[in-house]
Amino acid sequence: MVRDELALLDYRRRVAALYAGLRRRGVDEDGWRWWRAQRDELFAAHPASPVPPARRATFDGLPFGDYDPELHLGAVTLEPAVHAVFEVAHSASGTTPARRFATLPLRLGDQEHRVSVYWLDVYGGGVFVPLRDASNGRDTYGGGRYLLDTAKSADLGGDPAALVVDLNFVYHPSCAHDPTWSCPLAPVDERLPVAVAAGERLAAG
Repeated sequence: MVRDELALLDYRRRVAALYAGLRRRGVDEDGWRWWRAQRDELFAAHPASPVPPARRATFDGLPFGDYDPELHLGAVTLEPAVHAVFEVAHSASGTTPARRFATLPLRLGDQEHRVSVYWLDVYGGGVFVPLRDASNGRDTYGGGRYLLDTAKSADLGGDPAALVVDLNFVYHPSCAHDPTWSCPLAPVDERLPVAVAAGERLAAG
């Protein structure tokens, strides 16, 4: 078991380094291509990869939609929300305590939508922005995707008033690759009425 825990520690270090490298390079299309290549390498070879060991030999990269520059929203100012306490449901057993402390306005085409921004009330905490949209269950994982999860170092940057948002970087939680993982998911009543075609997608078939 010690080997497993240290492998997971190393994996998280690598994820943290990956996002730090992305912020240095710039959250743009070039940075997105680099980020994807680095993630594919981690998923293919790391012993703590969410891809089950039996599938790693044939793993040839995570499927993504084409990069859409219209979904690079830049630094988006958070809007205050009435604080509400949640137990965020997991894909399997368990919940994660969280507080909704803000909303994030997303301009998609000619419409503006809002998603909740949570603070995870666990040791160390972290900003958590899960995303459900009309693609879930068809082209993307039914439980939604993540835009940010700073507890796991998935952080595109920002400042004390804003978060950097680029929906091309939305990704599946680990449970989408292996159901033995139990991942916190976005509340079902927050599904966007439109499909976000960019970001990580399910493999064809």
